[in-house]
Amino acid sequence: MLVSLMTASLMLAAQDAPVTTAPPLADASVAIPSDLPVLAPAVVSPDCGGLLKAAAFCVTARMDQTGGVAEAYLAHLEQQGWLAADGDDNRVILVKRREAGGCDGLQMVAFYDTEKPQAAEAPAFLGFATIPGDVCAAPSGGTAQ
Repeated sequence: MLVSLMTASLMLAAQDAPVTTAPPLADASVAIPSDLPVLAPAVVSPDCGGLLKAAAFCVTARMDQTGGVAEAYLAHLEQQGWLAADGDDNRVILVKRREAGGCDGLQMVAFYDTEKPQAAEAPAFLGFATIPGDVCAAPSGGTAQ
């Protein structure tokens, strides 16, 4: 059984594919975004529920509200010029063009504590972290996108 957090872009696994910790962030040297608001009904979770091993800005909401919260964050970020570029079941990678060239990167991950009972009112989390460097730069030997 899968509980959809976002339309096809981000899903919170329930019982078929248990996640014992948060999905890994794309890079261990991420920075915490400083300009993200807290969108209701979510509240800040300074320690990310103790489930995330990297620095991130986290919010928590009831599991049955987290999909709407994730959609609200994506809409807010889109208004700020961010575009969803990639992702998987529990992660969305966003990019934003820099005026001077290149791109900034941001990732949003969804997770919950699989050690606790899964119910609509159980807490789920969204974690946000910037991706260092120019995410539009080509890897060595390639061309920029």
